[in-house]
Amino acid sequence: MGLLVFMRNLLLALCLFLVLGFLYYSAWKLHLLRWEDSKYDKLGFLLNLDSKLFSKPAPMFLDDSFRKWARIRDFVPPFGIKGQDNLIKAILSATKDYRLTPALDSLSCRRCIIVGNGGVLANKSLGLKIDDYDVVVRLNSAPVKGFEKDVGGKTTLRITYPEGAIQKMEQYEKDSLFVLAGFKWQDFKWLKYIVYKEKVSASDGFWKSVATRVPREPHDIRILNPYFIQEAAFSFIGLPFNNGLMGRGSWTHNIQREKEFLRKLVKARVITDLTSGI
Repeated sequence: MGLLVFMRNLLLALCLFLVLGFLYYSAWKLHLLRWEDSKYDKLGFLLNLDSKLFSKPAPMFLDDSFRKWARIRDFVPPFGIKGQDNLIKAILSATKDYRLTPALDSLSCRRCIIVGNGGVLANKSLGLKIDDYDVVVRLNSAPVKGFEKDVGGKTTLRITYPEGAIQKMEQYEKDSLFVLAGFKWQDFKWLKYIVYKEKVSASDGFWKSVATRVPREPHDIRILNPYFIQEAAFSFIGLPFNNGLMGRGSWTHNIQREKEFLRKLVKARVITDLTSGI
């Protein structure tokens, strides 16, 4: 599989998981857009898939060129960086690295897998198969130790936000990149505290306790490009189509409809479901 197609599919699947899980944080701040009703079902999910899922190539992580990205400048997190310029600049000036590891960047084709947090992996004994992939992505505080037979022991990227980050240092993998998916403005402020090893304030608007330290050096920390979250939300599930039903008010998830959309991705061969649980 070509590298571009491969990374496109990885980012699509990843951002769909992220968007569907945390969309409600800032949906109410979105600019209203006009949608072609025929493209989406009544809950706002994209009806048809084609090979051109993302409108343009983009770096997976934010780098020094982030201010040039017009698509993300006008939207607040999680769909953009509006109001976050100074924080992001400060973070990037410390982290300095914006890509994957040199070993992974040297591969002409990367095989990637996203390991979810659901119980569908239990007793599937997929651990060795998962570890065989070049890039293993885990979300939030998904445990690994003690569950290696089913979930594997390898982690390349752990993508999270403050409230979802592992809080016990001993539960972190030895080697992995720590990637922020910023869903609200406080998340970028929190990451700056983490990068500069400053004291994390519990009064910064978090909805639950957050990690106060992450056992990673600045060069092992990244910021997920919100362009992909924006594309997943606006193009694939049609937010704020249908009067913002998705992620607004007390309605956060429609698990059955989400599964139906993931099944579409599997059927279109955009992603492969190793568990056959979707």
